[in-house]
Amino acid sequence: MTDTEAPPGVPATAPPPVRNRRRRPAPYLLLVPALATLLLGLGYPLVRQVAMSFQEFGLAQQFGTADPGWIGFDNYVEILSDPTTWAVIARSVVFCFAAASLTLVIGMGVALLMRSISTVARLILQVSMLAAWATPLIASLTVWNWLFDTRYGVVNWLLVKIGFEGMEGYSWLANPWTFFLVAGVIVVWMSVPFVAFSLYAALTQVPEETLEAAQLDGASRTQRFRHIIVPTIRPVLSIVMLLQIVWDLRVFAQIKYLQGAGGTVSETNLLGTYLYQLGIAQSEYGVASAVAMVMLLLTLGLTFGYVRSLLREERAS
Repeated sequence: MTDTEAPPGVPATAPPPVRNRRRRPAPYLLLVPALATLLLGLGYPLVRQVAMSFQEFGLAQQFGTADPGWIGFDNYVEILSDPTTWAVIARSVVFCFAAASLTLVIGMGVALLMRSISTVARLILQVSMLAAWATPLIASLTVWNWLFDTRYGVVNWLLVKIGFEGMEGYSWLANPWTFFLVAGVIVVWMSVPFVAFSLYAALTQVPEETLEAAQLDGASRTQRFRHIIVPTIRPVLSIVMLLQIVWDLRVFAQIKYLQGAGGTVSETNLLGTYLYQLGIAQSEYGVASAVAMVMLLLTLGLTFGYVRSLLREERAS
């Protein structure tokens, strides 16, 4: 009996079909327009900014009256030896993690609430969050500025009414601590709808039979949440947290608007506004490009763990 023959009593099986391993070029050709657009829209500005971070590039170079000089790592040495840069980085990281964590907690709570309430109440809540999320940024910031206004703000008025007499005429934006409290409230308020919708969509994929079986076995609500719900929606949680860290680390519009409404710029700068101040206000484009590269490396470092966990889950699936 040869190696290809089946032993007596065992039915012969057909050999596995030979797959055509030749790859067709058509799918790759269809990717060319998208890849070309990405390279032109993202690749060139990134390469240009990296080059500028090693050059002396100011207003004269911007208008072409002088050639940009190659100065190596001088821009990086300048910003990394400046205590202001390290203060801005520390402030940005703390604000980023505080806002992202609070957004995730509130968003999860709202998602769980939407899962447990009636259909009508859920639709009302979803429409309300969608309206808040879709409101133009400047309009939202204007409303929040009115709420915390020193003389006419509703927040100060309510605090005085419930017994906090010292809050009459209090300026929330003049103090850096309360400035970031207001900024954090605005950033979280604008981010919660996205997180809530994303997590609610993930919660709809949690098997009800598994939750009911765990409840019959005596698992409490907290145990069901920790051991069934969270592991099931962990990929979505990781992606949402990753996006929130990236967005909150480069927050700009909210901080810039509040600074113009009364905040102290030197004590409330985050990386986004610090980059704007160096590049646009002071025309130090080379130094600003170096700050942008540090900001990029910081973002990659903070999100590395989440990206690695996503890749691990992708391989496991």
